[in-house]
Amino acid sequence: MKDMTKGFPAKVILAFAIPLMLGNILQQFYNIVDSKIVSQYVSVQAFEAVGATAIVAHTLIAFINGLTQGFAIPIATAFGAGDFHSLRKNIVASVRLLVIFTVSLSAACMIFIRPILVLLKTPDTIMPDALSYLRIILMGTAFVALYNMCASILRAVGDSKTPLYCLLISVVINIFLDLLFVIPLHMGIRGAALATILAQAMSGAACFAFILLKFKDLIPRREDKLLTGDIYSELFSAGIAMALMTCIVNIGTIILQSGINGLGEDIIAAHTSGRKLLEIMMVFIYTIGIAMTTYVSQNLGAGQKERIRSGIRQSFVIVTVISTVLLLFALAFAEPIVRWIVSSDDAYIVSQGVRYVKFDTCFFYALGPLFILRCSLQGLGRKVVPLISSAAELAIKIIAVLVLIPAYGYFGVVLTEPISWCVMTAILILPFLFKNPIR
Repeated sequence: MKDMTKGFPAKVILAFAIPLMLGNILQQFYNIVDSKIVSQYVSVQAFEAVGATAIVAHTLIAFINGLTQGFAIPIATAFGAGDFHSLRKNIVASVRLLVIFTVSLSAACMIFIRPILVLLKTPDTIMPDALSYLRIILMGTAFVALYNMCASILRAVGDSKTPLYCLLISVVINIFLDLLFVIPLHMGIRGAALATILAQAMSGAACFAFILLKFKDLIPRREDKLLTGDIYSELFSAGIAMALMTCIVNIGTIILQSGINGLGEDIIAAHTSGRKLLEIMMVFIYTIGIAMTTYVSQNLGAGQKERIRSGIRQSFVIVTVISTVLLLFALAFAEPIVRWIVSSDDAYIVSQGVRYVKFDTCFFYALGPLFILRCSLQGLGRKVVPLISSAAELAIKIIAVLVLIPAYGYFGVVLTEPISWCVMTAILILPFLFKNPIR
């Protein structure tokens, strides 16, 4: 366990965020390995199927991840206040709520997956592969929920290293199973999907076992299982706010993906390869925001409000430095990396993916403050403004599909996220300019 209410803020935040960065990069890495193996040993069409439809599974997973992150806020606040009885009660209620949400959402997605893919304008040529891949991925949602809940609990009490170690195990297993199922066993895209969910199961089981063995104070006791409606209400409010925010963002991305799918298979391949690289780069900024949620929650529980202000200021400096390094990296290395991911020498596909990466990286200077402000507000229990900012992003992506993409083609897609980042950051900074959320 790590108490984030003591020590120099920037150092504490970075020490917590670095394992998060490595863990998220590992997740992105095995997604890339998954795609690379599919594109090289199955077909480019299978690669396009994964890219054109992965946002559906990602939306469900992001919703569950948002729930667990929201549930972790009251847990972190109780830890900061030193109230372990309340902490364990929140864990019990969180697990019960998560089971209900996971079962309901997984069943709904399995039932409606084909209509969703049709609505997304998924090309007929890749529809069979897309359905096969998604159905297997959706069957493993419970494993994702197990890992995310355990990881969120550990992070709430300041341990960001254990989830990293569990993910490392998962990555090694995933790569081994990918190679086994796809190459010698010839299971195609189904093998890649099966490898992913088995690896997720291993990471979830490892994280859960570690809590049982090493964190006895977190294991609920008999008296912790008698809960009042207030606990469920607070957790539901915190969890659903985070989940809706991520869900709204991903609904916007689904709508945007429908516009991308309508531009043809070459653009799908270009965007998929560029997006995978961009998502890895975003991890370095996004994880500073996640660290701020725990940092702010713990310090709020401890009543250290000036320390919260200091941490926010110092985190702005951190993400600005990171954004500069990432921009230089993109300018130098985007082309060879995109070419490697897509496994194609088609100049048009590679150039479109590279343009997307380079242009959008220039706007990381807006994305960094966005994550810091949004996660800090969530850690403070302020739910409305982050939701408004996410709704603004949804509106911008709808406008992009209706106006920007018809007018500018793929460049309309490239423009969409930078516009949304700037608008969202402007919305999120308003409470700090005109009201004092830290009170």
